[in-house]
Amino acid sequence: MGSKTPDEHQQGPSGSSTSDAIANVNPPRPAAATGLVSGVLEGQDEDDSDGADDHVGHDLKANNSKTKKKRKNNKKKKKVAGTGQQTVPPRVALANIFHDNKYPEGEIVEYAVRDDNLRRTTSAELRHQDAIKNMDDDFLSDYRKAAEAHRQVRQYVQTIAKPGVTMSRLADEVEEGVRALVGHQGLETGDALKAGMGFPTGLCLNNVGAHWTPNPGGKEVVLQYNDVLKVDFGVHVNGRIVDSAFTVATNPVYDNLLNAVKAATNTGLKEAGIDARIDQISGDIQEVMESYEVELNGKTIPVKAVQNITGHNILRYKIHGDKQVPFVKTETDQRMEEGDIFAIETFGTTGNGYLTDDTGIYGYGRNKHVRPTGLQYASAKSLLKTIDENFGTLVFSRRYLERLGVKNYHLGMKSLIASGVVEDYAPLVDIPGSYIAQFEHTVLLRPNCKEVVSRGDDY
Repeated sequence: MGSKTPDEHQQGPSGSSTSDAIANVNPPRPAAATGLVSGVLEGQDEDDSDGADDHVGHDLKANNSKTKKKRKNNKKKKKVAGTGQQTVPPRVALANIFHDNKYPEGEIVEYAVRDDNLRRTTSAELRHQDAIKNMDDDFLSDYRKAAEAHRQVRQYVQTIAKPGVTMSRLADEVEEGVRALVGHQGLETGDALKAGMGFPTGLCLNNVGAHWTPNPGGKEVVLQYNDVLKVDFGVHVNGRIVDSAFTVATNPVYDNLLNAVKAATNTGLKEAGIDARIDQISGDIQEVMESYEVELNGKTIPVKAVQNITGHNILRYKIHGDKQVPFVKTETDQRMEEGDIFAIETFGTTGNGYLTDDTGIYGYGRNKHVRPTGLQYASAKSLLKTIDENFGTLVFSRRYLERLGVKNYHLGMKSLIASGVVEDYAPLVDIPGSYIAQFEHTVLLRPNCKEVVSRGDDY
């Protein structure tokens, strides 16, 4: 989820296989951790053969005793393994699959060493590694749980993000899947602050770069063959937000556009690390991005890095911190630091490379720096109480409010926005007729390595 550049004086909420440039040293993940496998819902009888005879494993219709015995042995083996299975679509809470709360690691990458005198992992650091526990076990467990939920949900969404699907269905599948997997539906007061959506599901088509989501009562939008769709969503567990995005394009004419952005994002991930200079990372991203071109309608068009939206660091319960990672060479003295969490994302476009506000509303965010004094309307005070109790500083949408049963909130919301207590976010667009792609991952800058926690087999 991208952030506007500093000269805008505001911030808005915000990929295929691992890049060859990044060495993946993770141990293999179990099947239940790396994707979606067909399984039974909790409490469902495994002997129920409805719709399963043509799809799964052995022929359960055989009546001979050998088949029955073999089936019994398979059950026994499955019980010994002790691993649960996810359903399609994913709806089984991760706590019922990972019973020991040991969620899969992201991609572990050792920090690059260009000078032995600058080596990050010293003998002293190694001696204290057990004591500091690499940002502590709860921190890593929360982040890895959120990342696993993101992986399983998005891998299912990729199977249905085909021409003819509506944006409302995609948003519903993302959000229902996330809430089911983290085990918090967010309907009781405060439950959405324990775990759930980190920000509204972004579903941006073509020249819309960021910050579009279906709203209640809006015109339904259907994915077409020639569309370029960005799917950007966040998952949080105890306020620790995983922010990751990918692009879907059915027409292969856009392949080079997607390849450019994916390569640029992987370059940013490769260069990220403790003490890394952000201006150097931005320059490297731009160089890779703009080395690509795409042919559309008989014209060769260079891919441009979007200038005024950026990657960003992530704080607890707040998707945007105070550090930004532009996609173009920028003069800044900011560096990445140990303990930072960054959303490394890039946007590439066939347009002007500069995004402007469009009509409509993507979502809202509570500004904790503004005190709610002088609110005139009782509806504004009541709405603010609902926001604080259910979202805090997490960005939310109209769909999330109405899901809680909130009605007639428009006047109160206008008052909160006018007073600065709540900020609203509009869709961001390039020129009509242009196409934008996006890829994004969340990386944890741990003391002795960086962990691309949202990395998956898909991108």
